[in-house]
Amino acid sequence: MPAGETGFDDVTFDLISVQYHSLKAGHDYGQYVRDARNAGLDDVASFFEDVMAQDSERAKRCHELLAKLQKS
Repeated sequence: MPAGETGFDDVTFDLISVQYHSLKAGHDYGQYVRDARNAGLDDVASFFEDVMAQDSERAKRCHELLAKLQKS
């Protein structure tokens, strides 16, 4: 569905989309960390934890930008 059909401007829609996907991925990465730990692959688990932290930061930044847009 094009962003114009949602009632939100393109930038807001885009930020919400990035935020959603970052949060969804972060949830999935938790399982990846457990899988790697269970396999005894601590370096892989650490990599997934790093990626999860990056997505968490990305979602937080989207939240901040959405709040800023809402004020304007």
